[in-house]
Amino acid sequence: MVYRAPRWIIIVVGIIACLWVVPIIGIIATSFQTPESIARGWWHFSQNQLTLNAWKKVWSDYPLANSLWVSTKVTLLATVLTMLTAPAAAYVFHYLRFPLRRTSLIIIINAFVLPQQVVIIPLFRLWREMGMLDNIWAVIIPYVGLSYAWSVFLVKSFLEDFPNDLIEAARIDGCGPISTFTRVVLPNLISPIFACGILQFLWCWNSLLLPMLFLRNDVTLTVLLARISGTYDPNIDQQAVAAIVTAIVPLLVFLIFQRQFAVGNRVSSGGKE
Repeated sequence: MVYRAPRWIIIVVGIIACLWVVPIIGIIATSFQTPESIARGWWHFSQNQLTLNAWKKVWSDYPLANSLWVSTKVTLLATVLTMLTAPAAAYVFHYLRFPLRRTSLIIIINAFVLPQQVVIIPLFRLWREMGMLDNIWAVIIPYVGLSYAWSVFLVKSFLEDFPNDLIEAARIDGCGPISTFTRVVLPNLISPIFACGILQFLWCWNSLLLPMLFLRNDVTLTVLLARISGTYDPNIDQQAVAAIVTAIVPLLVFLIFQRQFAVGNRVSSGGKE
């Protein structure tokens, strides 16, 4: 039997969706208008003048292409490292027995509530003494470390429902911990691994605090977006252009991998595909 939602729910969801889309339309319209038209109101399409000046100015006056490359490089490296190491850590905490295992897991999970601002000053002093300021690894390493709190928990939640018979069968066949992980567990962790990758990608791509503090010359798109706002002139049209470019990549990633994202939500809530 197919359940059909009441009509009032469809109407309410439709209204919310329309309200959600309005700011996106406003940003796109703002990027094609002059500052005078924006001051009049971006929704006055019949009176406002459409132009590509903001797009040309951003690409000519700011290193938008270089920032796009830096954001892509930093985000991909942090995402791949998290996707490779988080499943292994979750497997170790779930199946292996070693001293202080539970204490270590509690410390890692509790880091989920630790604000980034708490580690900024110690990290800045450490990177300065090591000469790593203005190095992309000064951003990638905290990205990966701070993501363990939720990525390990997400994968471990999936392993709670993993059949122990497969683990026992692998041990009977003579597989050690590494062989059991690579040959039995890892092939069945595709969904939570992709879920971790999507969440990590979106978080790293949209992050502003760490790149703004640790990078100087080659900056990410979010830092460039903050720099476009002038001291006396807000440059709203140029900010709209940078915001559109910044939002395109994570939007495409979400649309392509939305199925894995949905599976990751079910896994994190205790369900199983």
